[in-house]
Amino acid sequence: NVITFVMEYENMTFLEAVKMLGERAGVALPQTSMSEEDRKERGIRDRLLEINKIAATYYYRQLRSENGKAGLDYLKKRELSDSTINSFGLGYATQSTGNLYKLLKDKGYDDDILKESGLFTYERGIHEKFWNRVIFPIMDINNKVIGFGGRVMGDAKPKYLNSPETRLFDKSRNLYGLNIARTSRKPNMIICEGYMDVISLHQAGFTNAVASLGTALTAGHAALIKRYVNEVYLTYDSDEAGTKAALRAAPILREAGVTTRVIRMEPYKDPDEFIKNLGAEAFEERIRKARNSFMFGLEMLEKGYDLNAPEGKTEFLREAARRLARFEEEIERDNYIEAVAKTYHVGYEELKKLVVKVAVQSGMAAPATKPRQTIRQETPKEDGHIRSQKILLTWLIDREELFDQVSRYVTPEDFTVELYRKVAELLYE
Repeated sequence: NVITFVMEYENMTFLEAVKMLGERAGVALPQTSMSEEDRKERGIRDRLLEINKIAATYYYRQLRSENGKAGLDYLKKRELSDSTINSFGLGYATQSTGNLYKLLKDKGYDDDILKESGLFTYERGIHEKFWNRVIFPIMDINNKVIGFGGRVMGDAKPKYLNSPETRLFDKSRNLYGLNIARTSRKPNMIICEGYMDVISLHQAGFTNAVASLGTALTAGHAALIKRYVNEVYLTYDSDEAGTKAALRAAPILREAGVTTRVIRMEPYKDPDEFIKNLGAEAFEERIRKARNSFMFGLEMLEKGYDLNAPEGKTEFLREAARRLARFEEEIERDNYIEAVAKTYHVGYEELKKLVVKVAVQSGMAAPATKPRQTIRQETPKEDGHIRSQKILLTWLIDREELFDQVSRYVTPEDFTVELYRKVAELLYE
């Protein structure tokens, strides 16, 4: 139906879809009963959204005025088309300040709510936070402006400035460009470092690009991404800081259930430079050649070891084994052990034994101990080892989370009674 269609096409929850359709059709939705405190909070958030919309419109118009020539020249120099500038609602904050504050005051907003917006500072007078900067409105998934980013004209510091955290703007739970990327209908997302990288990629046709907002990728970002895709490509800057950021982001995404690959930008610094110099087809080729994030991490790791020296290669493989031991699922772990063994020319069984040894030494796993074979005694009392096997089987059947833990160390072959071994085989299958 219309609601489920919107939910799937727009990647919305049920309530988000109903609310959007209601607003579009002019139908007032029934309001749930709210406490006085909740009503007050809702009112503040609504006014902040109004203020941000007015500010975004103001910056947008300034860019196209005589006062915004410096900002527009900068964006044209960065080879952005009028269509792209409009699509992202880019604007400009002029060097002379005070007009936005006056505009909002004239519309009846008092200083208490304007302080909350993050658009102004109130130290030693009232000043606009953004001035002499190209403005990037930051939108939530429903295309509501929740904050702003600004790129300074010239060499002043900081080069990029973001809105502070507000009731609307949580950097750890929002991604720049997600409002567009979530409807791109592509099976993956491209994660960049900056606004211009996202915009350049979108202009080149990669409308699934997003960026974190001046902060490292968080578990909140990963959970947000997981709502839309199961795979991401990391295109962080090719310098050392960008490499470290990619290595930090990969395990966070994996923890959320998102497969991660890394796109290398060399010889260029970032996607923006790459696209401008080599074009969209070359970037598409880099996507096809993207490295699995775990194998990419090992490639970076090996730079610290002399793999031509036996002791160097041994130490490297020990560290690789430690990383392999962190995979909880046995199938996934075995697949990576096989890939590492093939890449670094070492025996699969030998590497697997090393992974188990390292896991036990580091406390990630307990040493596997098989039940001792016992001679069945002719007593009415059931043998303790056999009884323990029966109890263990019962637990494994009843509690799936226990099965996930025990199955790493106990196999069907470890059960000494034929009947129990058969039950275990069926259970494991």
